[in-house]
Amino acid sequence: MLGIHELVAFVATRDAARARAFYEGVLGLSVVEDSAFALVLNARGTTLRIQKVGEFHPHPFTALGWQVPRIDEVVDQLAQKNVAFERFPGVDQDARGIWRSPSGARVAWFKDPDGNMLSVTQL
Repeated sequence: MLGIHELVAFVATRDAARARAFYEGVLGLSVVEDSAFALVLNARGTTLRIQKVGEFHPHPFTALGWQVPRIDEVVDQLAQKNVAFERFPGVDQDARGIWRSPSGARVAWFKDPDGNMLSVTQL
């Protein structure tokens, strides 16, 4: 039933100005709307609504991720914009923080200013 409809993704922020600077300025997403309730962005055709909330606790797992063709380049570009990549105990990550999954996919994780876990993956 919902498989024929467009997906809308949601995360939350306690500081909309800081979230906008990150998602628009660092990640390069286009702002569609900035209302009292949400910052709405276009993530290559998928609507991302960053809900403006007073309080929340981010999940310890990935909330949003992007599939990229060349993860090394993307990680380097984000690192140049002061994005810090997460390290996890027991996970064999390379010098950039990239992990190779059993399927061969390569994944790196980073957080937005509110602590939402984000990722980039090269299949």
